[in-house]
Amino acid sequence: MKDFDSYHKWIDWCEEDQVYIGKCPDLMTRIHGDDPIVLYGQLCEVVQDVIRHFKAEGRPLPLARVRPMREVDW
Repeated sequence: MKDFDSYHKWIDWCEEDQVYIGKCPDLMTRIHGDDPIVLYGQLCEVVQDVIRHFKAEGRPLPLARVRPMREVDW
């Protein structure tokens, strides 16, 4: 698995601010925008940039701790 795929990324609607928020909490990344599809692409680019930055500095990547729900209890 690529490092990029280890990190959970998602888009939420923020009612208070009336914008979409793109999140990748393991990398402490948040961005915002009006179009969720465009925003997700931008979020992926930011995550790639953060990973490249860590690697360029020789720093270990943060552990991927946030995971999507895997089971639903009906």
